[in-house]
Amino acid sequence: MREMEKLLFTTEHEWVDVQGDEAIIGITDFASKALGDIVFVELPEVEESYGMGDSFGVIESVKAAADMYIPVDGTVLEVNTELEDDPALLNQDPLANWFVKIKINDKSQLDELMSPEDYQRFCEEEA
Repeated sequence: MREMEKLLFTTEHEWVDVQGDEAIIGITDFASKALGDIVFVELPEVEESYGMGDSFGVIESVKAAADMYIPVDGTVLEVNTELEDDPALLNQDPLANWFVKIKINDKSQLDELMSPEDYQRFCEEEA
């Protein structure tokens, strides 16, 4: 289980678990609840490279469809194919179920992400 206080967050309600030069990316509980029942996830190909802010996939629910954005420049090392078979896992436990693992190209970009405290305030303002 991921601990919220060890994660970084984006304004698109994605969490980032930094592990050395790699990052695991998923959506937050806030996003999962806002989307409702998630029915489809489109993930990128392994070895695809993205720039910070690029769309790397799509998440669809019964309410809406949304792009997923890469939080830092990187190359996809691994995708969570379980989500393609069972996207509802994101509703059950969004912190345990991730989209992609990337190799971070520029760790200084992590400074632009929010701390857990900043993310909490951000969510309170959006509610």
